[in-house]
Amino acid sequence: MTAQLVGTIVVIALAMGFNYTNGFHDAANAIATSVSTRALTPRIALGMAAIGNLVGSFFGAKVAATVGKGIIDKPVLAVVGAGLVGAIVWNLITWYYGLPSSSSHALIGGLVGAALAGGTVVLWDGIIKKVLIPMVVSPVVGFGLGFLVMLAVMWIFRNGHPGKLNRGFRLAQTVSAAGMAFGHGLQDAAKTMGIVVLALYAGGVQDNLTHIPVWVYFMTAAVLAAGTYSGGWRIIKTLGRKVIDLGPAQGFAAETAASTVLYVAAIGYGAPISTTHTITSAIMGVGATKKLSAVRWGVAGNIVVAWVLTFPAAAAVAALSYFVFSLFG
Repeated sequence: MTAQLVGTIVVIALAMGFNYTNGFHDAANAIATSVSTRALTPRIALGMAAIGNLVGSFFGAKVAATVGKGIIDKPVLAVVGAGLVGAIVWNLITWYYGLPSSSSHALIGGLVGAALAGGTVVLWDGIIKKVLIPMVVSPVVGFGLGFLVMLAVMWIFRNGHPGKLNRGFRLAQTVSAAGMAFGHGLQDAAKTMGIVVLALYAGGVQDNLTHIPVWVYFMTAAVLAAGTYSGGWRIIKTLGRKVIDLGPAQGFAAETAASTVLYVAAIGYGAPISTTHTITSAIMGVGATKKLSAVRWGVAGNIVVAWVLTFPAAAAVAALSYFVFSLFG
């Protein structure tokens, strides 16, 4: 077994480590609202989220292509591996503090930081168009769409009986939460698949950045599903209880709005947007239909600070990791 093949295997193992942390870090994206409104029990919600992630991963080829060939040029294994270390470290830090930051932006920030440290060309045009612009636009759209969907729900069911409506929306949340889980797989599993393809290309195992082997789909989906099922209770509590007090109707509206944004971005544009940013902003938009003070803006502010720090923090850790890797040849 050659040193290059060993390096490829190590980087793929790191990619699966990131994928697992992505699962438990971002499990909250799919289930926090359903658990907080008691539409689903935690374990049933996690199981459903794991299945949704598994299925959604098979539809994320466009997002995988963006990550695989749209971020850095002529990747080397040390750059890809260091980028993954940066993303994993930031995921663990934000999970510890219960902050729903973006695993996606941590991954891309890590790749950019490692690339800059290693002298690899960064494809800034692709990053601006496919990452930075969607990074700004998706939370705004999520907030606005969450606000509008909730207004529509309030108007359509304005004469309904509260008890019956709550029961109905708890059932509806089963569908909307499944839609979020599918969207998370569509987005986040695809990003890891793109990284594995980068590693295979850099390690000389395959000669292009577009082909995704079948085993990559299954391995990535299975590890993400396992990570999701392990849960991320710290972040689930933040999204489900600390931003606003959610009822079943609010949970349904937030999940519907967020999953719509995820689908349009992935299938329409191949843009790797953050599921975390999208669902969090949709929850804020839903809460704002009550009154602006219904949103706990102090908690929201802490989340936004984590969002802003994600890209540079992951990039800094990745750059440091690259220099450490370079010491060992």
